[in-house]
Amino acid sequence: MFEAFANWLVYTLIGMDPASTLGGAVQYFIYGVSKIFVMMASIVFVVSFARSFFPPHKIKEILSHEKWGISHLTAALFGAISPFCSCSSIPIFIGLAEAEVPLGVAFAFLVTSPLVNEIAFGIMGATFGWKIAFIYAGSGILLGVVAGLIMGKLGMQKELLKRYNGEECTFLPTTLKGRIKFSAMEVWDIVKRMYLFIIGGVALGAIIHGYVPAEFFAQYIGKGNWFAVPFAVFVGIPIYAGCSTVVPVIFAIATKGVPLGTALAFMMSIAGLSLPEALILKGSMSMRLLTIFYIVVAIGIILIGYLFNIIL
Repeated sequence: MFEAFANWLVYTLIGMDPASTLGGAVQYFIYGVSKIFVMMASIVFVVSFARSFFPPHKIKEILSHEKWGISHLTAALFGAISPFCSCSSIPIFIGLAEAEVPLGVAFAFLVTSPLVNEIAFGIMGATFGWKIAFIYAGSGILLGVVAGLIMGKLGMQKELLKRYNGEECTFLPTTLKGRIKFSAMEVWDIVKRMYLFIIGGVALGAIIHGYVPAEFFAQYIGKGNWFAVPFAVFVGIPIYAGCSTVVPVIFAIATKGVPLGTALAFMMSIAGLSLPEALILKGSMSMRLLTIFYIVVAIGIILIGYLFNIIL
């Protein structure tokens, strides 16, 4: 549907040449933007509606009782649907820690929150296919659980430095009409905040798709380079963007012959190991705890990248 719309708009209505580089890039841009916005709005509405049944204090109560690692999985699942509410994931992480939720459980949330979310999942499914989207989501949740268990075993609760005085979401509707309105407002709020990033990401992806030669990527992070995955993770750290804004760029890179696992590792490092996030977290924990957290997550992302390259 989206591809047919893009073909009609670019090649029939506008009259661009399908064989030209510019025509292909513009078609890619229209196709990507239309598909991403429809998927994003649909999935955010559904997840926001479901999230309206779970106020933050209930989440803290559920996660405060650790047993057999189930709480880590629960926290990771909450993280997968939480980052685009009106509270950021870092204040929620601090709130969980201050509510005496085990530190490893709080870290399971923090790891998964930027990596797996309804928007990234929808865009991933629309771009790469739902099989890959589910594998990616499962890998991100598994990484959150394992990293949380490791951080919890280190016993570093005292490494948290100070309280976070941020705003907490306290209002959630209780009626059907209120929940529908709440979900629609969440969609509108996210579209307002994300549309420039998504358009920019798709535009960059279109430029890469149309103009950057495949040899450029093959030379540095192609299949023959064993160091491609850790190199991609390292390069992604200074970049600040969410998974949902990077997916179009990753898709364009993957079409140039870069292994999907390498491309996804690059995306995960951008979302989960960004320098701005590190600067924010530095105000809440010691450098030792922050460094260990980054090392654990980076190793996990590298392993996931190699795994994707093997199985896909």
